[in-house]
Amino acid sequence: MNLLPDIFSQHAAALLGCGAAVFWGGGDFFGGLGVRAGGGTMRASLKLILLAHAVSLVIVGGVALALHKPLPHGPALAWGVGCGIAAGLGLMFFYVALSEGNMGPATAISGLLSAGIPAAVGMMAQGSPGVRQASGFFIAAAAIWIIAEGSPGQRVSRRTLTLSLLAGVSFGIYFIGLREANSAGLLWAMATARVGSVCTTAAVLGLMALFAPKSGGTEVLFGSRAIRFAMMTVLLDTAGNLMFISSTRMGRLDVAAVLASLYPASTIILAAWILHERPTSRQRWGMALALAAVVMITL
Repeated sequence: MNLLPDIFSQHAAALLGCGAAVFWGGGDFFGGLGVRAGGGTMRASLKLILLAHAVSLVIVGGVALALHKPLPHGPALAWGVGCGIAAGLGLMFFYVALSEGNMGPATAISGLLSAGIPAAVGMMAQGSPGVRQASGFFIAAAAIWIIAEGSPGQRVSRRTLTLSLLAGVSFGIYFIGLREANSAGLLWAMATARVGSVCTTAAVLGLMALFAPKSGGTEVLFGSRAIRFAMMTVLLDTAGNLMFISSTRMGRLDVAAVLASLYPASTIILAAWILHERPTSRQRWGMALALAAVVMITL
């Protein structure tokens, strides 16, 4: 009797996971342009994250208050704020890893962990997804690695490897925490996560101001170009997060996490479309694998 609604929910959840990947990839693309416009430094990265997440918090929290949604409390509140802290730390680890000059391996390692950890937790909590979807997970993992890894044989320092592992674990915790904060409702789950990430990013920036000397470069993060890119990041990243939370509410955590972790593909497509950066042959193969994985997981 309930077979059709269940099938509809599963397909809708998978489509929302794909939507999260598209919007997150777009948010990363415009965020990268914003950081570049702000001087390309670590402080510029953290300031852009702080600005984008603070604006997102004001918008999402304001809508929740306007709609008279009950304030979160108890475990849902703790999970929301906690996963936001994990997101803030993960972004810090990730950007430091990128600054080491090994962007491809850093993205690949963190991407695999951010998909694999919540997928494992989801399968333990909700049972096996089935042979076809599990096979799609492995193909998606291969696609993430091929798209993001970069040049074959590229050496990765121990420091970059450690930072990438920490970033991936943090992002995986973030995905799990968003799922556990679901009982607070769609908007408050998002808003409480933003509280955690804003506080964490502000604290890191404060510590950097006290103890880390400024580089000689000029930072112009809050110039008009950088602000425009930051606002695009707000729009796309917030939409991606809301889609991911909705996907976990309607379906399985493992499906949502794996599909959403394909976001590097949309970043590359936007770079090719707007910046005319040609994808490598490896990246094209990776995107073909990503498409096959989406079909296997979704249908």
